[in-house]
Amino acid sequence: MGTGETIVFWVSGTLAVIGALGMVISRKAVHSALFIALTMINLAVLYVANFAPFLGMVQIIVYTGAVMMLFLFVLMVVGVDASDSLIETIKGQRVAALLMGIGFSVLLIAGLGNGLMNTTSVGLDAANSAQGGNVEGLAFLIFTDYLIAFEVTAALLITAAMGAMILTHRERWYPRRTQRELSEERFAAGEHPGQLPPPGVYARHNAVDTPALLPDGSTSSLSVPDPLRSRDDVREVNQDDLDEIRQLSAGASTTEENDR
Repeated sequence: MGTGETIVFWVSGTLAVIGALGMVISRKAVHSALFIALTMINLAVLYVANFAPFLGMVQIIVYTGAVMMLFLFVLMVVGVDASDSLIETIKGQRVAALLMGIGFSVLLIAGLGNGLMNTTSVGLDAANSAQGGNVEGLAFLIFTDYLIAFEVTAALLITAAMGAMILTHRERWYPRRTQRELSEERFAAGEHPGQLPPPGVYARHNAVDTPALLPDGSTSSLSVPDPLRSRDDVREVNQDDLDEIRQLSAGASTTEENDR
């Protein structure tokens, strides 16, 4: 292993471990998803450094770019509170998760031990060139020696997707309100029923703190956002500008009448 590969291994490996620990330790689901994305990106770098470009690209495009970002968007839209994760929707899921974690740890340790103890490895270059390349070698292994494992994994992913849809489904307690009911409710509330007037566009001002000018010459404070009104940051109307506008409008009307 050269110096560059050693640096890449220690940097990416350290960041991957930090992301994994952050995912477990973080109390917010969104932060955990971001830490998982950090781990996946660094795993992709390690794949590429170990002459596995196909796995590296799949790791970034499929897992990090598609699956993980989809999870992140769902968490941001739905909103998962820390208290929700303490409620067991399925009885015994913590015990089952603990047993599966222990089993996965045993398999991982056995795989790493077998890889370290096996001294008959032919090297990455020879393994990639055995079937003509890295992609061809992966395809050969997936559809020959690991065909059953590949199909079972695909079935598990489909089952997990269906299970997620069932668990997140919520029954509607009340019938969906029609457009007529929503309109009647909006008017019955006693508030402004329609669209609020936009910021004022009279004279030379169109700032958000400028109240809208009504047809009778008065202003409407409804066009100013509530935070500005609560701080009394509404711009005062310049009467000189209004008088100038009225004079110009009157002059334009007189000119039009003379032209006629």
